[in-house]
Amino acid sequence: MTAYAVAHMRHVTPGPWIEEYLEKIDATLEPFGGRFVVHGGEFEVVENSWPGHLIVIEFPDRQHVRAWYKSPAYQAILGLRTENSESDVIFVTGVGHPHKATDVLE
Repeated sequence: MTAYAVAHMRHVTPGPWIEEYLEKIDATLEPFGGRFVVHGGEFEVVENSWPGHLIVIEFPDRQHVRAWYKSPAYQAILGLRTENSESDVIFVTGVGHPHKATDVLE
């Protein structure tokens, strides 16, 4: 089942460290089938507030997203982000299709 790495980034400190992270992350994703689905961009807040940026990276399954995060290539650049931003990161599994809202009740 498709899985996603989802990050809510806030308080990013701009500088060469973030540029380096952005320049290197794509190469870390490729071996694990990862691809950006959402990467910041314009958004419209319709309820409450949303401080920061949303990043969603899609992977073939939860095993691939975990392997990417733990990979030496990603671990080598992780500090560039964590030391220069405040963010929450989660891994979440997608739903099969078709999916109805009531399926979570089963």
